[in-house]
Amino acid sequence: MRQIWKSFRALYFASLMMLIGSGLLSTYLALRLAADNVDSLWVGALMAANYFGLVLGGKIGHRLIARVGHIRAYATCAGIVGAAVLGHGLVDWLPAWIVLRVIVGLGMMCQYMVIESWLNEQADAKQRGVVFSGYMIASYLGLVLGQLILVMHPQLGLELLMLVALCFALCLVPVAMTRRIHPAPLRPAPMEPRFFIKRVPQSLSTVLGAGLIVGSFYGLAPLYASQQGLTTEQVGLFMGSCIFAGLVVQWPLGWLSDRYDRALLIRCFALCLAVASLPLAILTQVPLEVLFIAGFLCSLVQFCLYPLAVAFSNDHVEGDRRVSLTAMLLVTYGVGASVGPLLAGVVMKLFGSQMLYAFFTLCALILVWRIRPKAVTNLHQVDDAPLHHVAMPDSMSSSPLVAALDPRVDEQVVQDQMQTSPEPEVEPPQPPQPPPVEEPSAEAPAEQPDSDEHPNGLSGARP
Repeated sequence: MRQIWKSFRALYFASLMMLIGSGLLSTYLALRLAADNVDSLWVGALMAANYFGLVLGGKIGHRLIARVGHIRAYATCAGIVGAAVLGHGLVDWLPAWIVLRVIVGLGMMCQYMVIESWLNEQADAKQRGVVFSGYMIASYLGLVLGQLILVMHPQLGLELLMLVALCFALCLVPVAMTRRIHPAPLRPAPMEPRFFIKRVPQSLSTVLGAGLIVGSFYGLAPLYASQQGLTTEQVGLFMGSCIFAGLVVQWPLGWLSDRYDRALLIRCFALCLAVASLPLAILTQVPLEVLFIAGFLCSLVQFCLYPLAVAFSNDHVEGDRRVSLTAMLLVTYGVGASVGPLLAGVVMKLFGSQMLYAFFTLCALILVWRIRPKAVTNLHQVDDAPLHHVAMPDSMSSSPLVAALDPRVDEQVVQDQMQTSPEPEVEPPQPPQPPPVEEPSAEAPAEQPDSDEHPNGLSGARP
């Protein structure tokens, strides 16, 4: 373990600084708008813009990395993100803030891709699980520390924006000073939406619901806490304790996930979330102790949905499709996290701040209705299911390249599907050789299993 820490501490530090800055920025903007009595709809729109930028960055980040290399791409995006953060202090026009949030999300996704490519390049196949766990801990710890800064510095002045920009400047240092060679360029695997919608519909529903809930939480929970009468320090403690709950629950969740039916666990956790959110959804004014306890319990449950859905879907998808599955899950999550803050912001504006947790209750009840363990036929279940549960980051603090770090995904499959060809221009100048006509026919059999899907099955071993 010590050797792993020594090998990856620079990348963990870079991730830590990024997430400190990201977590602090989200909460600061929500509290700043709350202090200016701005509608909750604008607060939700800012968080939706951030997640939209993350999804967009997943599409175009690999092109930048392939063109200029990992270090230059990372340094460029860190500089742009830092400038966008400071731009919030120079402009008070809210539409401009939305554009800046898109830029921040896009740049951070590119940074995630560089870090994850590097971690994958340096990690041995047997160490990927431990390396990924360290990455997840750095992500959670950064988000928690970002909230605790508000406890030490409760004034909502431009100093906090400077601290965020400082974090993005510091995350440049370990990457820019590395003496290692560039990792091989990876690209997100192509998604197959039709295949996965047929194969793992309940998992995708859970991921979408998790995106709606967690995206709304990060964007609007600081506003909700502020409107409950909490001071800036108390809001920081509230957010920090809720995010810390997401880290604490990952290990017991893994124990449960490896021993009990995962569809049943998703349904039970969704029901627990609906029950835990109900007091905060009903009471317009919540006592401080109840707010902290209920918020902590809600977070314990809400941060379980995405990791469970990932594990459940991997049980029912063959190994050679799990790279594409990871990209599909992250994009689905990003869509939910973009839409959720907008919907929750509207209902909070119309009916009051407690509607945030009413929104959580509604989303959780829809999942209880949607997830039906008896409908899982196991027609396509893989032979070694249930696969070992792997703790996942709570939100999109990772990129589609995270599949390269997931120990459930075979390393050779990752290389085959995500490795770009080093010199694609070399082959065309050779006219005598038969052109790549045979490649499409070699891929054709891989598409045939789609026609053998059972409409109600969630997963599958190939017939």
